Amino acid sequence: LSNLHLKEEKTKPDANGAVVKADDNVEKTEDEEKEDRAAQSLLNKLIRSNLVDTTNQVEVLQRDPTSPLYSVKSFEELRLKPQLLQGVYAMGFNRPSKIQENALPMMLAEPPQNLIAQSQSGTGKTAAFVLAMLSRVEPGNKYPQCLCLSPTYELALQTGKVIEQMGKFYPELKLAYAVRGNKLERGQKISEQIVIGTPGTVLDWCSKLKFIDPKKIKVFVLDEADVMIATQGHQDQSIRIQRMLPRDCQMLLFSATFEDSVWKFAQKVVPDPNIIKLKREEETLDTIKQYYVLCNNRDEKFQALCNIYGAITIAQAMIFCHTRKTAGWLAAELSKEGHQVALLSGEMMVEQRAAVIERFREGKEKVLVTTNVCARGIDVEQVSVVINFDLPVDKDGNPDNETYLHRIGRTGRFGKRGLAINMVDSKHSMNILNRIQEHFNKKINKLDTDDLDEIEKITN
Repeated sequence: LSNLHLKEEKTKPDANGAVVKADDNVEKTEDEEKEDRAAQSLLNKLIRSNLVDTTNQVEVLQRDPTSPLYSVKSFEELRLKPQLLQGVYAMGFNRPSKIQENALPMMLAEPPQNLIAQSQSGTGKTAAFVLAMLSRVEPGNKYPQCLCLSPTYELALQTGKVIEQMGKFYPELKLAYAVRGNKLERGQKISEQIVIGTPGTVLDWCSKLKFIDPKKIKVFVLDEADVMIATQGHQDQSIRIQRMLPRDCQMLLFSATFEDSVWKFAQKVVPDPNIIKLKREEETLDTIKQYYVLCNNRDEKFQALCNIYGAITIAQAMIFCHTRKTAGWLAAELSKEGHQVALLSGEMMVEQRAAVIERFREGKEKVLVTTNVCARGIDVEQVSVVINFDLPVDKDGNPDNETYLHRIGRTGRFGKRGLAINMVDSKHSMNILNRIQEHFNKKINKLDTDDLDEIEKITN
């Protein structure tokens, strides 16, 4: 992916390897930075080497409530073709994930059933719908039978990789990429059985250029529906493609979130569906010790941070700042003090961010300084301390409780004990902290030197 750039603006590393941009001195809060959902999704795909061990429960709403609900605990139960089962095991999947247990029997059922599924990154949903496509293909028929839409070129390539890996013992199956820049001769027909692409190019291939006969498509997958809807024009193009498909074509739609806009879109595209939703994870802060430190200004906050850091042996820590500028300043100051620090910043290209997270995960840096936008969905199991250098607030200056939970939830993962330390530097930020305490009905104690022994136990 080294030649793929999601950002138009050029960035270049300085002598220390930090990425510098022309407008770096402009103080932007992350609320003012448009969150690039496609970039975030690609980042999660790049850094996921295995499935997330999620505690989320799955809720299944069946099209036919009288039908028995099938779920599987092993891939053998699905009676897959041997070459596909071989591909699944070669990818390192030993047993189905939570979403796969329920989704795969529905996707592989006869006659085919439509599905709308909610699943976060790392839950195995790409492998699930790829398996469904590969299972439905007739390898002897040399024309497109499965169509998968992705919101961006880069995300299409990532899904394509999964198809290639899972189908590597099935050489008769071929894959074509309907993406910008993949030029074909006019009047040519495509012989590949699976086409993956972005909505604009796929629409051209189906209607204007007639490379694909949409009436022969058996499976239509809409991946990352929430990202798709956030991308200009994709919603309309996707609906136009869906209308060309035969009535018995199987429709599979996946989305990490299900806001109203996604639901409305899903209902237009997927008739009479089964629905799999994630039940909202309980807000659990029981395993996380929370403290606050009183300071008068930014320099005092930094000094307090150094004192805490010096007093305990931290396994690994994440430090959250409200702006890029503060994050950059803090990372530089900590480096001067001799700490190994990684900086995750919004102007980095996705590949650079993935490399930073990989180094942090491998323990090459002990501290990751970041803003919220870059840290969504990043799971590093060995993080034991989260420090809120700035408390999370929304664009109106009110406490952002969801972000607070999201940040401190980086620690205390999988039942382990964790630690959250909040830096308070004004009456206003103390008021924010008090409102966060009230919201979660959890007391946050002032950090005293006596607490350092307790903290050391948590972090070791």
